[in-house]
Amino acid sequence: MAAPIVQVRNVSKRFTRDGFEIMALDRVDLELEAGDFFALMGPSGSGKSTLLNLLAGIDRVTEGEVVVLGTDLSRLSESQLATWRNTHIGYIFQTFNLVPVLTAFENVELPLLLTKLSKAERRKNVETALELVGLSDRMHHQPKQLSGGQEQRVAIARAIVTDPDLILADEPTGNLDARSGEEILQILSTLNREMKKTIMLVTHDPHAASFATEQRHLEKGILTEALAAVS
Repeated sequence: MAAPIVQVRNVSKRFTRDGFEIMALDRVDLELEAGDFFALMGPSGSGKSTLLNLLAGIDRVTEGEVVVLGTDLSRLSESQLATWRNTHIGYIFQTFNLVPVLTAFENVELPLLLTKLSKAERRKNVETALELVGLSDRMHHQPKQLSGGQEQRVAIARAIVTDPDLILADEPTGNLDARSGEEILQILSTLNREMKKTIMLVTHDPHAASFATEQRHLEKGILTEALAAVS
């Protein structure tokens, strides 16, 4: 039996702010299997984004161990983490994080510029990713020429263009209207169901979480038991 794609073991994360120590995560244990669609719920400040950043190697644990795809992230240097992250992780932000002076095509292509793919191979991958999110006809538009929902779809295309093993989505519908948010959730569901992508979705919205196959709740840094399984 294959090892879980994500193994979080007794992980704590503390920050010091204004001389005070803040416990963002408190002895968290979590496993994700390949193909899971996992929703992590909880109020603002509960530690959800902190956990996502630990899985992406953006931040480091205070205590415990984070193993993703068999790699103990604490053993990697910052440069090794950057290479590992670009190869294995697709990160979708609430605020899109698109470069405003670049077109949709150029924004999606950015992660591929760090690879050894040829220009023709990059173009094919970018066009495929934009087609998957329904934006083939917008690839030469800049972000200012797109709606919020379209910007987030570009961000998803950028996250999946490297064919990552794990997609991390941090409140991806948080800045969108209900219709655009629904479109984004449907895309994530399709990526999971049809392309077997492993996804961790951070959200405070029960409707968004209902698209996942497993839900857990984070409260003041403590992870509770599963709330529900969705068929």
